[in-house]
Amino acid sequence: MTPAVVVTSGRGTVQGAYFEAVWHEPQPGGRTRPAKARIGRAWLDPDGVDEAGKVVWKKRRGRVADGWFDLARAHAAAPAIVQTWRERQAAKVRVVAVAEVVTVRQLAAQWLAWIVEVKGASPASARNYEVMLREPGTCAKRGSRVSPGRVMGTFGDRLAREVTVREVADWLRGLDREGLGPRNVNQHRQLLASIFKYGMREDTYALTTNPVVGTDKRREAPPARLDYFEVEEVEALARAAAAGAHRAPRGRSSPRHQGPTRPAPLSAAQRERQAEEAALRAGQDRQDGELFRVLLYSGMRIGEAIALRWEDVTFMPDMSGAALDVRRTVSAGIEKPPKSWKPRTVPVPRPAAESLARLGAREHFTAPEDYVFVARAGGRLEDSAIRRRYSAARDAAGLRALKLHGLRHAAGTMIATSAGVIVARDVLGHSKIETTNRYLHGKADARAIAAMNAAFGVVTTPAASDTATTYPDA
Repeated sequence: MTPAVVVTSGRGTVQGAYFEAVWHEPQPGGRTRPAKARIGRAWLDPDGVDEAGKVVWKKRRGRVADGWFDLARAHAAAPAIVQTWRERQAAKVRVVAVAEVVTVRQLAAQWLAWIVEVKGASPASARNYEVMLREPGTCAKRGSRVSPGRVMGTFGDRLAREVTVREVADWLRGLDREGLGPRNVNQHRQLLASIFKYGMREDTYALTTNPVVGTDKRREAPPARLDYFEVEEVEALARAAAAGAHRAPRGRSSPRHQGPTRPAPLSAAQRERQAEEAALRAGQDRQDGELFRVLLYSGMRIGEAIALRWEDVTFMPDMSGAALDVRRTVSAGIEKPPKSWKPRTVPVPRPAAESLARLGAREHFTAPEDYVFVARAGGRLEDSAIRRRYSAARDAAGLRALKLHGLRHAAGTMIATSAGVIVARDVLGHSKIETTNRYLHGKADARAIAAMNAAFGVVTTPAASDTATTYPDA
C-alpha cells in the first residue's frame, strides 16, 4: 500500500511545517490500523488560514535546502520511512518477547557488564556489585566465609517482569529482621533498583515498571562528627613509623623452645644478608613515615598517593612547597583516572615538599616514570599493606583509633577552615560542594571561639583562667 503524504505543523506557524507519511498498517485477521511517521521539515511558508482556521501552506521560494523536503522529495522518501517504521516496531516486539522470559539473574549479569564496560564503574565498585550479586553459598576468595546471596537467593530465578512491589518490600523487611543496618539495606535496595531501571530501557527489555521504586528507603543515622589527628599527632605517627615501632618484634623464641640453648652463630654471608634486610626494612619504615605526612599535607586519597609518579611532582624553586598532578588512582589493584575522572593539581606546603625531597634523595627508583612511594623491587605499594602498617604505627604512637582516611579528613577540615570550602573542594577533588561542606563542622578551634566571642561582644585576654573573660554591661 502506497503511503499518502500530508503536511502537519506544531501550534501556530513558529515551528514550521513537516511532511508525514500516513497509511493503514495490515494487522492479523485481515484488519488494518492507521499509522503515520514523520518524513522531515517541509519547504513551505504559511499562506493565511482557511475557513476552519487551519494554516494554509505554499511552496517556499528558492532551491530546497539540504535536510528539507518539497512535495516531490517527500513522496520519494515515504516508502523508506514506512519501512524504517516497520523495522522499529518489529524490534520492539522482539524486545517484549525476550522480556517475557528474562530472569532477574540474567538481567543482573547484563547490568553488571553494562555498568563496567559502558558506564566505566571503578574496579572497586564493580567488585562490590559482584559480591552483592553472588549466588548463595559462594565461597569468598579468601577465608572461609560464604556469600548469603540475598539478591540472587530471592529473585534470581524470578522473571523480571513478574517481580512486584510487595515482593521487594517483604524482602527489604526481611533484611531488617536479619539485622542489617539501614545503610546496608539501602545499598541492596539501590542495587536492585538500578538493575530494574536498566531493564526498562528501550534498548534492553522495555520493562514497564520498576518494582523497587514503590518501596521505602530506610532512614540512616546522620554522619558521625568528624574526628581527625592534629599536625602534632601525625608527626608523632610518622616518627613511630620511621623508627620501625610499628613492626612486630622479630627473633623471639616461642615459650616451648625457651631455654639455655644459645642459637648457632651466623656465617658471614648470613650476617650480610641480615644487614641488607635490616637496611631495606629501615628504608621502608622511613618511607611509611613520609607517606603519612604527605597524605596529611595534601589530602590525597590513598589510591592517588600510591599511583603518584615523580613526573607528577613539581617543586617550587625556593622549596616553599610543591605541586602534585593527580592524574590516576588505584582501585581494586587497577590504575585508572581519579575519582569523577577529573585530574587535578594539588598544592602542598613546605613540610610535604621536604618529605618528597627526602624520598627523592634515595639511590634507586627516582626516574620520572617511577613511583614516589615504591615497593622494594620498584613496583607499586599495596593499599592493604599500607593500612596495616598505619594501624600498627598509630597504636605504637599511642594515638586513638582513627582510620587512615582520617588523614584526608584532617587536611579537608584544616584547608576548609583556613582557605574556605571552594579551595578545599578543588584540593580534595570533590565533585559536589555539599561533600566539602561537611569538613566545616569538625572540631571547634580557637579561631571559631574567638569569632563567637567577638560576635557577642565578649572581651577576652590571653590568660587561660575564668578571670580572663569580661562581659559587657547588661
